[in-house]
Amino acid sequence: MALITTALTLTMAVSSVPDTVGRELEEVNVVAIKQNSRLWNDAVSSTTISTKALDELNTVALKGISDVVPNFFMPDYGSRITSSIYVRGIGARMDQPAVGLSIDNVPFLNKNTYDFDLADIASVEMLRGPQSTLFGRNTMGGLISITTLSPMRWQGWRIMAQGGKGNDYKASVGWYHKFSDVFASSVTGNFSYLGGFFRNQHTGKLLDKERSGGLRWKANWRVSPSVYIQNVLSGSLLRQGGYPYEYIETGEINYNDTCFYRRFTINDGVTVNYKGNGWNLTSITSVQHLDDNMTLDQDFLPLPYFTLTQRQKETSVTEDVVVRGATADGAYRWLGGLFGFYKHLDMKAPVTFKDKGIESLIESHRNDANPSFPISWNSREFALNSDFKIPTYGIALYHESVYELYRWRFTAGIRLDYERSELDYRSFCSTGYQIFRRGEDGKLSPYRNVDVNIDDHGKLHRDYFTWMPRVSVLYRLDDNNERNIYATVSKGYKSGGFNTQMFSDVLQQRVMNIMGIGSTYDVDRIVGYKPEYSWNYEIGTHLSFLQGKMNLEASAFYIDCRDQQLTMFPDGTTTGRIMTNAGRTRSFGGEISVNYNINRNFSFNLSYGHTNAEFIKFSNGIRNFKGKKLPYVPSNTLFLQGLAYVPTGNGFVRNITFDVNLRGTGKIYWNEENTQSQPFYFLLGSSITAQGKDWTLQLWGKNLTGTRYHTFYFMSMGNEFLQRGRPWQLGVTLRFTIGNNR
Repeated sequence: MALITTALTLTMAVSSVPDTVGRELEEVNVVAIKQNSRLWNDAVSSTTISTKALDELNTVALKGISDVVPNFFMPDYGSRITSSIYVRGIGARMDQPAVGLSIDNVPFLNKNTYDFDLADIASVEMLRGPQSTLFGRNTMGGLISITTLSPMRWQGWRIMAQGGKGNDYKASVGWYHKFSDVFASSVTGNFSYLGGFFRNQHTGKLLDKERSGGLRWKANWRVSPSVYIQNVLSGSLLRQGGYPYEYIETGEINYNDTCFYRRFTINDGVTVNYKGNGWNLTSITSVQHLDDNMTLDQDFLPLPYFTLTQRQKETSVTEDVVVRGATADGAYRWLGGLFGFYKHLDMKAPVTFKDKGIESLIESHRNDANPSFPISWNSREFALNSDFKIPTYGIALYHESVYELYRWRFTAGIRLDYERSELDYRSFCSTGYQIFRRGEDGKLSPYRNVDVNIDDHGKLHRDYFTWMPRVSVLYRLDDNNERNIYATVSKGYKSGGFNTQMFSDVLQQRVMNIMGIGSTYDVDRIVGYKPEYSWNYEIGTHLSFLQGKMNLEASAFYIDCRDQQLTMFPDGTTTGRIMTNAGRTRSFGGEISVNYNINRNFSFNLSYGHTNAEFIKFSNGIRNFKGKKLPYVPSNTLFLQGLAYVPTGNGFVRNITFDVNLRGTGKIYWNEENTQSQPFYFLLGSSITAQGKDWTLQLWGKNLTGTRYHTFYFMSMGNEFLQRGRPWQLGVTLRFTIGNNR
């Protein structure tokens, strides 16, 4: 009889857990390829969450493990394009991700694709701290590795149906079949529908509706005792409304223009593993395509100011070749690899000015400057168009050596990384305005008409070359590998890029320059932002007590970050956001995770993370933010869970599981001035699960106390907005599992 205490595996110390990656001997995942399959024995802070734990938490997306992993925060706001993740004070709201993501070995390069539902997850592994040496660019906050269920390990049907408050419906079906001892395949589909929680007072309609679905085909083929091939082909479709942003002055969600997000993705990844005599060769090849459209009311007021559309088509190709080997006695192990990628992005990002926007953002400035000759726009709506082509490619060479001496393990690695990003842009508009002459009597008479035809072209490029070392030492406190302490020094890196959203402001100023007002931007300076670097210093321990019944993981860290990338809203009535580099920031804090299997019927789980992140050197030319806390970074994350497993002795309902959990997040500062913040808040969750031979029925609740909190803050045209967190929710989930392990 399985113990309920294996439901949440916050560490990998318990080797008896039936659904962790430690038993997946027949296939590989990206973490196991480059590190020990048992992360407990590595000098790294990590959290592994199993299938059963995800089911207990009713989680099918990354946002569901926010706070469960200490110092991991993925807020639920905006639409699924805003896949922001913050770890230890490191994060990103736009452009390059700060945390890497791979699913069945496929690295996801674009953070727009991070937020999705995924059926039949076998495990989620979260490695905290820079993983740049082995996994490259944009993993300076950590790496998330998701492994889906293998048809080699399990065959049969898996069916799930769910309904909850807010017309929240989900369903998935998976078929797993082993055609022979060497070949197995699976097909999985999932669908979700959300009626919405938040109402737009302007239209009277719920605005956060959502429909999404996905398909995944997975094939595993053991060609020979030495060769193993895995192919995963997946696609997803999303149609989503948005955005529930409330104006701070009124506390109302009230805007007039339509908002939506639409996304289509398709990904294919092939992993080929060759096992030689004392060495392994692995090739991971992937092709990814993203086609999405974000359209929103950029002012979020019930007035016709302006709207933004961002349409993207991005195709990426990656190749990672990894070779690893060891001496005959296993005292020395080594790993070497070559990684290359190419991605091409086509983007169209028009900003459409409407009547109120033309009047207040353009005409009023011009007429205040020259009241004797006021102007009036010929059309009460016109577009500032921006088209971009952004090809990016890179290549990296990396190596890591591990040497074991008695109970000591010494690790040293380095990565050399080169990347080039190019920007081919076109900014254009065609409009015009009428100039009037004001007579002595105050009456206006037509003076002349001015056509505004702008068509700017340009090409920019950036080259980045960096080195990313990592050294660590680990000492085993016993001969059973159940207790150890470690220290690590590693360098993190997040690549630079281009501020495409600033082109609408550049073009707006070009229009105003024609009228004799406005500023002149240096496009090359304001459009580019630099890479971000960090040095992470960490000490930690993995401890197992009471014959494996209690497992504890703890770590303390200090991060010195240079040129940290921050999303800011320029002063005044501007239409865009800008990514800028803070001179220097620092973060320090700690994490602890405890999994205590009290007995066969009760278990307790705790994870807590603290981060103190502030500016050491940063000025935007107007204000100095030295000593201020970094925005959007929670100071604390907390997760508490109690599980009770009650056997019934009944043939139909075999056992009942009671789960009570508490999540805590905060304090979160929303701006660089630290004048707006979200206090620490708690979310109470619970579930009751009845389990039969091949079915489970779960009644669950989230935010049961109806805590009112906010998940996001931003400014537009000098106005401040917040997004409310989701209200309380009740639901029911039914699962059928018809099959067996082999």
